[in-house]
Amino acid sequence: LQPFLDVQDRLVTLGIFGTFDEGDYDERGLLGFAFHPDFKNPGRPGYGRLYTHTSEPVQGPGDFQVNTDPEPLDHQSVILEWQLALNGRLVDPESVREIMRVDQPQFNHNGGALAFGQDGYLYAAFGDGGNANDQGEGHGPDGNGQDLSTVLGSILRIDPISPEHTAQSRDIASDNGAYRIPWDNPFVGVDGLDEIYAYGFRNPYRFSFDRLSDMLLVADVGQDNVEEINIVRKGGNYGWPIKEGTFLFDPEGLALGVPWPDANLVDPVAQYDHDDGLSVIGGFMYYGRSLPQLRALYVFGDFSTGFFTPGGRLFYADLVSGEIQELRFGQDKLPMQLFLKGLGQGPDGEIYVLAGSSLGPFGTQGTVLKLVALGDDTPGNGSGGGNDSSGR
Repeated sequence: LQPFLDVQDRLVTLGIFGTFDEGDYDERGLLGFAFHPDFKNPGRPGYGRLYTHTSEPVQGPGDFQVNTDPEPLDHQSVILEWQLALNGRLVDPESVREIMRVDQPQFNHNGGALAFGQDGYLYAAFGDGGNANDQGEGHGPDGNGQDLSTVLGSILRIDPISPEHTAQSRDIASDNGAYRIPWDNPFVGVDGLDEIYAYGFRNPYRFSFDRLSDMLLVADVGQDNVEEINIVRKGGNYGWPIKEGTFLFDPEGLALGVPWPDANLVDPVAQYDHDDGLSVIGGFMYYGRSLPQLRALYVFGDFSTGFFTPGGRLFYADLVSGEIQELRFGQDKLPMQLFLKGLGQGPDGEIYVLAGSSLGPFGTQGTVLKLVALGDDTPGNGSGGGNDSSGR
């Protein structure tokens, strides 16, 4: 089958170990994909439009630049707009329009997720630029997470529709003329980039909106100790690199487990340490019918318990109490035994799991599983979900 959209030729060469096999690794690639809310509405500016977030070779100055002199940039993160072809079945490859190009100093901590809120605006996640401790080439003296003059370490909120379609809007034209900025973004008219909605993130790898409340739920990957789930609000500072979870972050690793209350920083609503995983993978509030016991709970996961060993985990959290428990498979409550790469949600509220045996973006062993109740033998259901009675 011909793919709906193929961006492979746009991407930077993947594989940081240079083996280009199932043991190779990367955090770059096609990292985000979102349909415009008016995708199916003829006559609306968003009709037939969709958006991607890709890691691409450096092509001139970015719209948002960082200084890595004398070292070269690693790549640029690019948000693109595409349109359906006239046949309505595939994307027209000639329709591509560049929305935003962001300099990236290192290969990792790209964030990458894209999603539209109920307000009709596009939200985009960017990590702190990579490296460790939010330090090094391309990182400000206080870290990119705390620097409002860079988009790195932030969640952005924009209107990606070409300004020519929104001339009557109160929103503000971007410097590159490719999108508009909501007039009520928190740093419009004050110090800080107008595009920033919230900041203080290390690597907000995945986020989603609660379809009932429109809460923005962001999973932020920690460094050495703590993984976070955050409810993100406009203008909030989520702490990195001052804090990791609710604790003081010490780049020297000497002050571990020190609680660090600070009224100016927003704490996560749920967190766990590296006894239970390495890298949080954001998910969704559950509103399906297959697993009613999970209704209005946040289903998410972790990449693996060991970096080179496929040991991904699935969790669910009560975002009021912060309690986290594990989901296992089948009557025997088996672990996943795959690397968890992401989660998806269907229009019916059911949850899908993207996983595979390959460490990085190579191999052909990737799989999509659907979480269903035990005993559901509906064709096409990839797995059964069972509650682990022991809390994690």
